[in-house]
Amino acid sequence: MVARALHLVRHGEVHNPAGVIYGRLPGYRLSDRGREMAATTARAIADLPVTRLVASPLLRTQQSAQPIAEIFDLEVEPDERVIESANRFEGRVSAGAALFSEPRDWPLFRNPLVPTWGEPYRAIVERMRQAILEVFATTESGDAVIVSHQLPIWMVHRSVQGKPLPHDPRHRRCALSSVTTFERRDGRIVETAYADPAAPLAAVDRGAT
Repeated sequence: MVARALHLVRHGEVHNPAGVIYGRLPGYRLSDRGREMAATTARAIADLPVTRLVASPLLRTQQSAQPIAEIFDLEVEPDERVIESANRFEGRVSAGAALFSEPRDWPLFRNPLVPTWGEPYRAIVERMRQAILEVFATTESGDAVIVSHQLPIWMVHRSVQGKPLPHDPRHRRCALSSVTTFERRDGRIVETAYADPAAPLAAVDRGAT
């Protein structure tokens, strides 16, 4: 037997009043609303047969996994392969078009198809795929949950859908505390559902890479 389904859950709202591009920086915790979002999503999946819980080692994902762990009485397994993407702008204040205004940064934008300012999209897909396939193969029954980050989840979505990996970040369908569900069918990973149970909480999504 293998896992019936796998749910990629994004972390909740982060306490980030300065709008820093936090990336993999330590110490970026959930806001009070982010904790409420994580709890809301945990309750939304409470009727699923979840038997396995994996999360990125960063604080915000570990905190987002806790309500799920409590509902299903599971340990949170940290996995570096589902961590946030690396980004050369990490630690800078996110100011939209202002990031393009510094001549010293222009070489970072020379190839948006890779992208040259951060971890290559293909590398993100490969590490996420390795983690997902392993969880599918080693979860004996029921559903598995992986708590991760926006870009890694979106890269899985585009890869599974057969879409080009380069994209406009403004159009990602991966809200805070959202759930993207996948199953294995005929040896392929297919996306079967998307849910945004915490949408009514109207989170502020600042600093994501």
